[in-house]
Amino acid sequence: DCPFIVCMTYAFHTPDKLCFILDLMNGGDLHYHLSQHGVFSEKEMRFYATEIILGLEHMHNRFVVYRDLKPANILLDEHGHVRISDLGLACDFSKKKPHASVGTHGYMAPEVLQKGTAYDSSADWFSLGCMLFKLLRGHSPFRQHKTKDKHEIDRMTLTVNVELPDSFSPELKSLLEGLLQRDVSKRLGCQGRSAQEVKEHPFFKGIDWQQVYLQKYPPPLIPPRGEVNAADAFDIGSFDEEDTKGIKLLDSDQELYKNFPLVISERWQQEVAETVYDAVNADTDKIEARKRAKNKQLGHEEDYALGKDCIMHGYMLKLGNPFLTQWQRRYFYLFPNRLEWRGEGESRSREVDRWLYLMGSGLLHVISALFLQTLQQNLLTMEQIVSVEETQIKDKKCILLRIKGGKQFVLQCEVRLMFFSSWRWRSRGLRVCSIQSYSLLQRIGASSSERYLKEKTVLAGFLPSAKRLLYLFQSDPEFVQWKKELTEAFTEAQRLLRRAPKFLNKSRSTVVELSKPPLSHRNSNGL
Repeated sequence: DCPFIVCMTYAFHTPDKLCFILDLMNGGDLHYHLSQHGVFSEKEMRFYATEIILGLEHMHNRFVVYRDLKPANILLDEHGHVRISDLGLACDFSKKKPHASVGTHGYMAPEVLQKGTAYDSSADWFSLGCMLFKLLRGHSPFRQHKTKDKHEIDRMTLTVNVELPDSFSPELKSLLEGLLQRDVSKRLGCQGRSAQEVKEHPFFKGIDWQQVYLQKYPPPLIPPRGEVNAADAFDIGSFDEEDTKGIKLLDSDQELYKNFPLVISERWQQEVAETVYDAVNADTDKIEARKRAKNKQLGHEEDYALGKDCIMHGYMLKLGNPFLTQWQRRYFYLFPNRLEWRGEGESRSREVDRWLYLMGSGLLHVISALFLQTLQQNLLTMEQIVSVEETQIKDKKCILLRIKGGKQFVLQCEVRLMFFSSWRWRSRGLRVCSIQSYSLLQRIGASSSERYLKEKTVLAGFLPSAKRLLYLFQSDPEFVQWKKELTEAFTEAQRLLRRAPKFLNKSRSTVVELSKPPLSHRNSNGL
């Protein structure tokens, strides 16, 4: 594809017609705009010349001579950029040079008018000179006095030297004189370097040709939005009797069209994809909107937004600020392929705060361990943990996690119990909560996780309330031995809450703060 040539998307045939589907150019052609706008200035003409030159260069590099360059065949798209159209007379000269005298009188090169003379891309550079002259003066250089006699126009093309007005700049005169040379060997663009010779001419000094190719220069004319300047569809698809008179199709001609249906795969796929995907997305959005509305009415909006593939969710301590130096509490959702941080409702916030008071720092150490030790796509879960021990390495408190398979992980941390930001004192009661819950968690071990999962109350995930845990311990004989200790911890936490009733209905900050883990244990999420 070339951005300066009208492209064919696909073609097909009906029982009696051959159909080509081309790009829609709804901006009209330069002949139309010349009649409406009047002649163009040198600056405006330079814009159209640069894009046309790149279109011709694209064809010439593929050994194709256009042979019908004129303003009527230069179309504008909706943004005002040009496209060369109507390639019916284009010819491949890679194997044999053409010699037929075809084109539009007043734009045809002398070698094209001389029947029997072979030519190549040189003809297009002469036609370019004729077209640029018309954009500036309103008529072809060989149609002076508005003559319509084709033979007179051809005679002038072969014999007359074009006189350029004094109003033209020296650079413009030099450009047109080079393009309108009757001698092919002296013509600009025909001395061995083709389009490069034209692009390097002083008239185009300062032009960034890469920016031209990217269509970055602003067009002089931008067609009115929504307006289509094109011929009637019936005029496009019909032919005059004079055009088809005397033409008879032979069987050999019919053989040429047996494989006529053609699809330019990339352009076709892109068009179909854009159309189909837009339709599918629109339908999907409607279905999703209906589901959300229904779940909102039923009060399940939060569960629907969460998604069925959520493994666990709850509060976590996350390294925040641009330098990842401060621990911040955030609500997380863990999915099979991602970890998301979202907002959370007030009711769940209160429940989690009660749980944090109850379990103290010990649980947060384990939760942090679960997420800090993410090895590629394998998440370290409660089922893998055999034991959790507190130890000291180099005079620093650490958490030692022993997991199945004999592996173990050491997490450096420092237990620092913190209360709400407004409280500047420490309590023996919360220390007791931390010690008891930590001891309790050690003894529960990995076997407890399976039972919690069955009850849909994952320690490191949904963080159920203390009352829910007490109910589980009371109803399950296997956990009765820990009921007393858990009850004492819960009672102590309730006592602390009663001592500060004015803070119950206010937003709360982190209860427990962990020290920063080693750099080797941090991942891209800042956990």
